[in-house]
Amino acid sequence: QVQLVESGGGLAQAGGSLRLSCAASGRTFSSYVMGWFRQAPGKEREFVAHIRWSGSSTYYTDSVKGRFTISRDNAKNTVYLQMNSLKPEDTAVYYCAARRGIGSSSAENFDYWGQGTQVTVSS
Repeated sequence: QVQLVESGGGLAQAGGSLRLSCAASGRTFSSYVMGWFRQAPGKEREFVAHIRWSGSSTYYTDSVKGRFTISRDNAKNTVYLQMNSLKPEDTAVYYCAARRGIGSSSAENFDYWGQGTQVTVSS
């Protein structure tokens, strides 16, 4: 069982930065693929990025490549999402998720979810 708690959301101006954190409970955190998803009002939840257990393999959706960076610290049971050059279209609730096995961009393949943290980017 894994419990996830996100933090770090808030209000930023376009072009600004925010760093999201996701603290995980459970002694096997290092064996999980960790992902970030987001959901804007009236839209479906969409994939943002994921990182494998070793941290050596990452994958991003095209709209955030070059702007967002996912990383993890297995010693602290924490995964991060550094978001730079923010755009108003990045406004959404951001969710941390975990799954065993290989990485995936499909939300239905993730077993554990945090409660979400709001990110609002003003123009």
